Amino acid sequence: MYIRRNIEPEILDRAKFYPVITITGPRQSGKTTLAKHLFNKLPYYSLEDPDIRFFAENDPRAFLKQFKKGAILDEVQNVPQLLSYLQQIVDENRDEILFVLTGSNQFSMMNKITQSLAGRTALLKLLPFSFNESPGIKDISTNEILLEGFYPLVQTTEIKPYLFYQNYYETYLERDVRQLIQVKDLSLFQKFIKLCAGRVGNLYNASSLASDAGVAVNTVRSWISILEASYILYRLVPYYENINKRLIKSPKLYFYDTGLAAYLLGIENTTQMSRDPLRGALFENMIINEFLKNSFNSGLSPDLYFYRDSNHFEIDLIRKSGHELTLYEIKSAQTFHPDFLKGLKRIKKTFGERIKDMYLIYDGDIETKIDDIRLLNFRSLFLNHLSSDD
Repeated sequence: MYIRRNIEPEILDRAKFYPVITITGPRQSGKTTLAKHLFNKLPYYSLEDPDIRFFAENDPRAFLKQFKKGAILDEVQNVPQLLSYLQQIVDENRDEILFVLTGSNQFSMMNKITQSLAGRTALLKLLPFSFNESPGIKDISTNEILLEGFYPLVQTTEIKPYLFYQNYYETYLERDVRQLIQVKDLSLFQKFIKLCAGRVGNLYNASSLASDAGVAVNTVRSWISILEASYILYRLVPYYENINKRLIKSPKLYFYDTGLAAYLLGIENTTQMSRDPLRGALFENMIINEFLKNSFNSGLSPDLYFYRDSNHFEIDLIRKSGHELTLYEIKSAQTFHPDFLKGLKRIKKTFGERIKDMYLIYDGDIETKIDDIRLLNFRSLFLNHLSSDD
């Protein structure tokens, strides 16, 4: 059964104006299924197929000429030179043709796309399911959600999350990333990515990671960039615009999916999840991911930040819209405590009238307003508030 994706209206709208639609995102996030569903009249070719890839690489003009009305070209980063030839075809048939390109690695394809298809393609990002796209997720526990993550195969089948992520890690992550970084000692990279998982929700420090992993700082920086380009992890930048304070300017490290992070942490079941010291960080990661998905599904670049000063005073998430700021404190607890609101009350002195709204997002049932702060259960945020707030 096909599950509707929130990004669909945005893709269809862009297809009215652009002859090329480019959809990037992690492997297994549903890009191929989505493209085939929305553009089912276009022929489909996967450039992972050795025979098709050989044809595209060795005779790109002939390969593209067979598509009179366009085509879906899957995993196009495998033949990036194809995009230069696609430019000419698109320019000659702009109003009569549509190509849908998908790719799981920005590192391999984005430079080529911006060079060859600038002004000709709409760029969109598809992450794994959002909360309201996930069938059945509303009826399972928070620990199960964190453990399962949001990849479509986990959400739509009975596969055990640990087995899925083990296969995902070995099949895609080690293969794809290893090809890009050409690492000679795989055990060093395996150690490195598990160290990254152990720092989820913490400040990114390349020197510390390098020391713990036993590699050079430049190697860490290179590996982080490639993991970001492969949609494995990302860095959330701090907010420090026009503030006369000593602020932390290092980003924080998060994973695009909590299920993969949990696997890398060795968490195999909900009992382990409930006891893991990083459960709170994974919960925070899940909330921030939902904001990312909400932005990407609307075709927008996420304007998301965190705040932290040199005295370790911190706000988990700031969403900027024009001059206005919406602030979010995130707690994994089920029981509300007044101390949860201290940071939001204090930050009012810093941002003043720029603050549009303030929220405490947590796992509890009480939803109310205390002073200027709204308390929301995270499920309510995902199902109701987040989509309507934009």
